[in-house]
Amino acid sequence: MKLFTPEERRFARAVERLNYCNPFLAERIDAEREALGAAFEERDAEWNRRSLLETRHPNLLRLWTKTGELVGRVAAKWPARGKIPAEDTRLYENLVFYKLFHDYCEDFDRAITGAQTARESSPKVEFFRSFRTDCATLLKLRGFRPAEPTSPEHLFAGFFQVRRAFHHIHRFVAGTSRPIARLRGAIWQSIFTHDMRRYRRSLYRSVGDFATLVTGPSGTGKELVARAIGLSRYLAFDSRRGRFETDFSGSFYPLNLSALSPTLIESELFGHRKGAFTGAVDHREGWLEICPANGTVFLDEIGEVATPIQVKLLRVLQERTFQRLGETDERRFRGKLIAATNRDVAEEIRTDRFRTDFYYRLCADQVTTPSLHDQIADSPGDLETLTRFIARRLMEDETDAAAFAAEAHDWIERHLGIDYTWPGNFRELEQCLRNLLIRRTYLPANTNTRETGDWLERARRHELTADQLLHHYCQSVYVRTGTLEAAARLLGLDRRTVKSRLENSPTPPSATPGAGGGHGPA
Repeated sequence: MKLFTPEERRFARAVERLNYCNPFLAERIDAEREALGAAFEERDAEWNRRSLLETRHPNLLRLWTKTGELVGRVAAKWPARGKIPAEDTRLYENLVFYKLFHDYCEDFDRAITGAQTARESSPKVEFFRSFRTDCATLLKLRGFRPAEPTSPEHLFAGFFQVRRAFHHIHRFVAGTSRPIARLRGAIWQSIFTHDMRRYRRSLYRSVGDFATLVTGPSGTGKELVARAIGLSRYLAFDSRRGRFETDFSGSFYPLNLSALSPTLIESELFGHRKGAFTGAVDHREGWLEICPANGTVFLDEIGEVATPIQVKLLRVLQERTFQRLGETDERRFRGKLIAATNRDVAEEIRTDRFRTDFYYRLCADQVTTPSLHDQIADSPGDLETLTRFIARRLMEDETDAAAFAAEAHDWIERHLGIDYTWPGNFRELEQCLRNLLIRRTYLPANTNTRETGDWLERARRHELTADQLLHHYCQSVYVRTGTLEAAARLLGLDRRTVKSRLENSPTPPSATPGAGGGHGPA
């Protein structure tokens, strides 16, 4: 007995694709379009622009409603006896999965927000009881043989992980450019691999054994990528206690290796026994020991680590064991390790600064972050998006943040230009906004920007007022000398006058006929 009409089967197959595709890639939109046909709404149909946290998009609501209706029809005519085609069983099961996930999306969202703000570790999750009841109603029909047997607890934990991945990827990776969309897709693959079916069946238990290496230019958010991966790991659900086995919000342990001496790096990572070195006044657990099985240790600037420490970390990656400083007892690392570097790893290996065997243990999974220049070149609107993103982090009041973001974006366009290369990447943009918030000006460390050339060219064309010319010249001298005092000496001005000229950016004059229109940055 076949349970689906040809049209229902086409729809169910598309929903199945949605369940297992990488939702941050174009394949998600293709599957939605296939499922809805003429009812698909093209608004926000570009694969890189729509947030997966949105629960009220017209296409999503249509899919959710249509899936629920089809689940009801198929369940009503499910035979108590007789052989059901394997595909029909699988398609029904996947329709139920899609329906259950979206039925409880907002509950999962509240659980995520609650866990981030709760005082107690791993707070109780009350809505599992209704989830389990729905599972029993939809997946325990008479004569039903599940294609992929799974407990309600495992299904619940998997849905919670997927929703957390949506939250963390969108929280830590802002923008709509294609390089950023591809980065989101790469992060998703680091969490779930390319095969979600296999991950749900078995890999969820062992994927943490694989290290992840995050590479990319300095200031491109490699630690944010690591956080998105580390905070989105699978957490088993204990139905007796009504809680997840651990609190995801406290499971990320970052360590910047470039800021520490070799002894301190070893102490922080491996721990030490009392008296192991000068200053070791007590026994101490290292982060490899503290980190739980579903936690993550993040090693930033791994390219800075000396060879002896690389050897010890290689052992951790190979055998999952380590020793505290001053001890011989072996201890076990149970979590996941993520490392990051802005160095050219191939060059580091060629010059013997990075061990080949260590690299091959790290690069089983590799994610590369794009430069800010590449993002904006692909999608100029990302500059405004990122400016708003940073402003909200700097300011608590939403209205003030929105107003300041608009001011900052306007200042950047007028003074640096949309084609400014942002050599410091996202970190530089963040610093730029901090400077603008405090002093209403930003002085790039690199003076070779469009602004320098433009104001000099406009001065030659006699398009600047005296105030504008003095403002730009003071900026240039300050950047070159590095301090207000040195700039004041060179300019022959009082220090307070120089500071005033830097902080007060004059408004460009109105365009006048024959004066070049006053275009370009002020």
